[in-house]
Amino acid sequence: MNAHEIDFQIFGEEMQYVEIELDPYETVIAEAGSFMMMDDSIEMATIFGDGSHREENSGLWGKVLSAGKRLITGESLFMTAFTHAGTGKKRVSFASPYPGRIIPLDLSEHFIMQKLEGDGLSFLHAGGTVTRKELAIGETMRVDTGCLVGFTQDVDYDIEMVRGVRNAIFGGEGLFYARLQGPGSVWVQSLPFSRLADRVLRASKHYGGGKKGEGSVLGGLGDLLDGDGW
Repeated sequence: MNAHEIDFQIFGEEMQYVEIELDPYETVIAEAGSFMMMDDSIEMATIFGDGSHREENSGLWGKVLSAGKRLITGESLFMTAFTHAGTGKKRVSFASPYPGRIIPLDLSEHFIMQKLEGDGLSFLHAGGTVTRKELAIGETMRVDTGCLVGFTQDVDYDIEMVRGVRNAIFGGEGLFYARLQGPGSVWVQSLPFSRLADRVLRASKHYGGGKKGEGSVLGGLGDLLDGDGW
């Protein structure tokens, strides 16, 4: 059975949120912690795993295995289902976890790096600026694996190792990149969360501990005098 057409609206620029309109008895499933606001008559229920019919019929062990895969990929063991139990149309909204863009993708037409199946809409959040690249037949592009959001099903996808020992060891860009060949569309994000978290962690180590350099006249020179390099 094909999914019902979903009405939605995306608000904001840097910290976006998506508002989804539900008909009676329609349900939207979201990552735990992404809820922002909802109308009355919408009931919330926490579920173990992704709540798919296939998972429901797989028994306890199947649910544990599916949830374990989510845990390995850094996701929560639980999802939250929001069901419109009243009459008329009601709305529920979900917020971005950090600056970026929300991308609505039709699962019947796209492939994304974390596996999702179905024929309905999926709303993905990507960091920084998100761009869509159109590849002609035979046209190839290479993308940092963390910056790749998704692509249409006709795109040929593979992983290649960075060439050159010096590039691999000292380049700071990782050992692999994604190779994509057209025809099709590719979505790329400029700031993956892993890169954002790494930069915040490094900055917190450098500027943490009440150092005299931050905000002072000496600036970075004060840190050097304290024995701390950049």
